[in-house]
Amino acid sequence: MIKINLVREGRAVRGAGAAPGMAAVAAVGAAAPSNINNLLVIGGLVAGVVIGGGWWVIERQKLSGKRDEVASKQVEAQRLEAIIKEVEGYQKQKDSLQKRIDLINQLKQNQKGPVKILDRISQDLPDLVWLDKMTMSGGLITLGGRGLNPNAIANFVENIKNDPLFEEPDLSSMNQVTVKPLVYSFDMTFHFSYAPKSEAGAAGAATTTGTAVGTATTRTTSTTGSAKK
Repeated sequence: MIKINLVREGRAVRGAGAAPGMAAVAAVGAAAPSNINNLLVIGGLVAGVVIGGGWWVIERQKLSGKRDEVASKQVEAQRLEAIIKEVEGYQKQKDSLQKRIDLINQLKQNQKGPVKILDRISQDLPDLVWLDKMTMSGGLITLGGRGLNPNAIANFVENIKNDPLFEEPDLSSMNQVTVKPLVYSFDMTFHFSYAPKSEAGAAGAATTTGTAVGTATTRTTSTTGSAKK
């Protein structure tokens, strides 16, 4: 006859059923730290993405602002370039007009020069003296004429010397050409100045011209004496 102890078997069965429950609790306890680490990693990643996204948005806005600024500067540069070209065109027109004005003024001055010279020489020309020729090269005037006596020619030289528009005259020659009537020829050169000479210069020129006239008179006297012989 076989006997079976049901009490021990029941305890054994209950003991065997309690073991899996404890193992599950232990497994859950061990998995909890791992989940927290995963959450921290995920949170860090999310925070990094948010920060990176915010930085990207800010930099994109800055880049967009720089692009707008560059575009604005380019538009301003184009506008200023057009203005500069316009100003350069006006400057060229101004320079061209100024050259024309200067040329016209020079032509007017050149036209007035000979007329003014003839007028002043005619005023300085005394009685008993007349001119045969006159040439002008630049500012140098060369005169050739005749007079009835040396004193009249000397007066003409003195008048040229005292004229504020004429420089120191040079009486290069004076010769007797005829006896009856008594006529003397002369050649003289001097410079013409558009600006009147100073009083000091006129005074110095007067002294030099006086010497030249005295020398010319002496030469004329000697020539006359020779002609009479």
